[in-house]
Amino acid sequence: MDRNKYLTVSQLTKYLKLKFDRDPYLQTVYLTGELSNFRLRSGHQYFSLKDDHAVIDAVMFRSKFSKVKFTPEEGMKLCVTGHVSLYERSGRYQIYIDTMEPDGLGSLYLAFEQLKKKLSAEGLFSLPKKQVPLFPKRIAVVTSLNGAVIRDINTTVRRRYPIAQVVLFPTVVQGEKAAADITRQIKRADEMGNFDTLIIGRGGGSIEDLWPFNEEIVARAIADCHIPVISSVGHETDTTIADLVADQRAATPTAAAELATPQRLDDTLMLLRDFQNRLFNTIKAQIDFDKKQLAKLTQSYIFQQPTRLYENYTQKVDQLTQRLNQLQQVRLTDVNNQLTQLRNKLLAYTPQRQINQDQEALEQLTTRLQNAIQARDKQARQAAESLVKQLHSLDPLKIMERGYTYVTKDGKVVNKAAQLTAGDQMILHFADGDVAVTITDIKEKNNGK
Repeated sequence: MDRNKYLTVSQLTKYLKLKFDRDPYLQTVYLTGELSNFRLRSGHQYFSLKDDHAVIDAVMFRSKFSKVKFTPEEGMKLCVTGHVSLYERSGRYQIYIDTMEPDGLGSLYLAFEQLKKKLSAEGLFSLPKKQVPLFPKRIAVVTSLNGAVIRDINTTVRRRYPIAQVVLFPTVVQGEKAAADITRQIKRADEMGNFDTLIIGRGGGSIEDLWPFNEEIVARAIADCHIPVISSVGHETDTTIADLVADQRAATPTAAAELATPQRLDDTLMLLRDFQNRLFNTIKAQIDFDKKQLAKLTQSYIFQQPTRLYENYTQKVDQLTQRLNQLQQVRLTDVNNQLTQLRNKLLAYTPQRQINQDQEALEQLTTRLQNAIQARDKQARQAAESLVKQLHSLDPLKIMERGYTYVTKDGKVVNKAAQLTAGDQMILHFADGDVAVTITDIKEKNNGK
């Protein structure tokens, strides 16, 4: 067998990958299919595209997926572009996606509808709307520095309410950086805390031009803003997420300025007079009502016959007093019974009785102690007498009185004849005295020999 004819799996896979990578028809592929096995992650996206007869694995890296405006969902029909290649480790071919669009529906419109549904479910559109002040002192405007929006707002405010101060927070209103810049300027105006009204807006344009005002960060910045917000984005037919979250929506920048300021001076004075009349009528009606209430109260029996006010209370006090006396009597009887029981117990356990009992016990113990001492003394005497008798029976003097003696030489007791020699001086000890003798002869016993 010629092993050189055989390829390894790695060699075959690399060869096929080169074929995929060099095929010009696979460099840019336009593909449509149904999204399958999609799980939204923070990194790269791995999923599948399928139709009724086939499935292809798909990969979209984070840098490409971050540009997708809508959120892909399981089962969604997609139109994607990318290149097809082979993944060597698994030996499976897959499409590496560069762009992704929903099939039959614009991606921006789909993203708009998805975000609108999400924020609506959170209750962001149904938050309590803040009231725009009727007579503002300072108005913040978040819009482009060079545009018709700020000019229209300034012109309208100077015409209608010139004492109001308009402060521009210039921002980018179009492009990838616009949403972050709009959010930053809204928060900046809110943190300053000395504005009565905030207007955000820009002129008309396509959905792509207006898209920064459809971003989630802008919507949340408007919802979190403590200043009443008026949104004026695009034309009257354009609706953005910012319009839905704002406290009020204006069709044009001029209309936004009109919402933020009071009417003409004559109209304002007329409105103030109307408020004055309404306030006067309201106060007068309240005074008339209070007078009627006062008259009604003065005719009440409480003021006509005040003693009736506390008749029921007097009767109730009597009942409670009687009940209290009864409870006191019952309580006193219980206490007396308890006192009698305690007195009987005390008599049963008087100190004198206890002393008598202790004295009787002491006398009994004393008698027992004396008897024990006498018995012990008698026993000791008997033991001593027995020992004395034993001692007398073993006394050497008693033995010597029976005719026995012992011999000492030079102060030492001699108990054998072999210890003596002829001529030795020794002492014989008797019971009644000692006798000195001299040895003249020593006779040893034969011991039977």
